[in-house]
Amino acid sequence: MRLVPRRGNANRVMAGKGDLSMRRWLSIALRTLHLVGVVLAAIAFLGNGEHAVAGVVLMLLSGLALFALDWWGRPGYWREVAGAFIMVKLLLLGAMLALPGIAALLFWLLVVTSSVVSHAPHAVRHRKILG
Repeated sequence: MRLVPRRGNANRVMAGKGDLSMRRWLSIALRTLHLVGVVLAAIAFLGNGEHAVAGVVLMLLSGLALFALDWWGRPGYWREVAGAFIMVKLLLLGAMLALPGIAALLFWLLVVTSSVVSHAPHAVRHRKILG
């Protein structure tokens, strides 16, 4: 795949039309798997613990794959609100596993904050906060 910088903005790149379509469908598939992992984790943390490991592993792997895909498309992504928030999500996930007594509260905190950040206006999500 050949990436071509847009005129006047060296930080943004455009991929070939087929590459962009493939990246879009890969993103959709990963987001779907991520939601399946979230649901399995929710069942585990809020109901019975039967699918805890599968849910957390699927959620973590698909989330990291999504982060990698976003980082590939925007190399400075990790310095923006949305990219840096990944660390907050990982810390909350770790806290859920380490503190099962408050895992349900942390789960809902994670769901709500993730929704706010992911649906915030572009100017908020992509504001640089690091480096």
